Amino acid sequence: MSSFPSRPSSAPTTAPAPPAPVRPQGRVHALDALRGFALCGIIFVNIPQTLDMMPVLGDAPEVLRLFVVGRFYPIFFLLFGVGFGLFLRSAAKRTDRPRPLLVRRLVALGVVGALHHLLQPGEVLLPFAVTGLLVLLPLSFCSGRVNLVVGLLLTVLGLVAGVGGLGLLPGLFVLGFAFAQLGVATRLPERTTALVVSSVVAAVVAAGSYWVVVHSGAAEGVTRRVGLLFSFSMAAAYAAAFLALLAVPVLGSALTALLAPLGRLALTNYLSATLLFVALGTALGLPGSSHWAVATALGAGILLAQAVWSPLWTRHFRYGPAEWAWRCVTYWRWLPARVAPADGASR
Repeated sequence: MSSFPSRPSSAPTTAPAPPAPVRPQGRVHALDALRGFALCGIIFVNIPQTLDMMPVLGDAPEVLRLFVVGRFYPIFFLLFGVGFGLFLRSAAKRTDRPRPLLVRRLVALGVVGALHHLLQPGEVLLPFAVTGLLVLLPLSFCSGRVNLVVGLLLTVLGLVAGVGGLGLLPGLFVLGFAFAQLGVATRLPERTTALVVSSVVAAVVAAGSYWVVVHSGAAEGVTRRVGLLFSFSMAAAYAAAFLALLAVPVLGSALTALLAPLGRLALTNYLSATLLFVALGTALGLPGSSHWAVATALGAGILLAQAVWSPLWTRHFRYGPAEWAWRCVTYWRWLPARVAPADGASR
């Protein structure tokens, strides 16, 4: 049985309002900040991959291979699963049929992903939509505890299979979805001690995995799987450490102010980054080159521009352009975009 709540069974005295998205003041800013943090790492992988700068991973600079590649997408996967879980939980409070809204949301994401794929082959939005329809939708009828177990099993299977990348997507999607069902996602940023312990444990696992890959002389099949564990544990250490830092006075406030608007407009920033780095990267001669310093400067410049415009946009609008269009399609009605006085006062 699904763990999502239903609307009260008593008949309302007036016609119920149509389902509507969560208002801005209901957001979890720590999760937005973590999403923004993930975007900051993802762009430095997307630029060289899309512009054919590293057809072989070994061609990438060592700092990119050790600290960036494979470290930020797992966080993105998990957070999208959380987002879909929070969406369905919220929709279930407003309508007796929340899943058609989820289906429309996923189909719309798939269409955007298919178009985005034309610019960035190997992008993730289309796989997100397919995984959501084939995996999340059926499992949405299960309880959070069941989905937690399924998510853990799928993640372990992805690691054991050694496929990497999108091979971890189903497990992390379901894990994030289960976190939302169980309320873990909204409480996790408050568990500072658990986050610190988790980051240390993940870092120790990463260090051990790195030693096995580099110094053990194990067979190629073993090192490939252990290397995937290295990437995954690094991603876990990054996420836990970042959330723990948000609890530090002054520093946490600064990180949230900088990165939460970036993450709140994650879809818009993800898509606009592709438009910018494909156009500017081509003009700068990056395709097929090894101009890593130029690629790094380009990524940093795009992030700086997005860090400036995102908070400016959210002062006046509830959602980013892509997020607003996505919500309009999801709820199949025109939604207000501008911030109402009450919204602005609540921030």
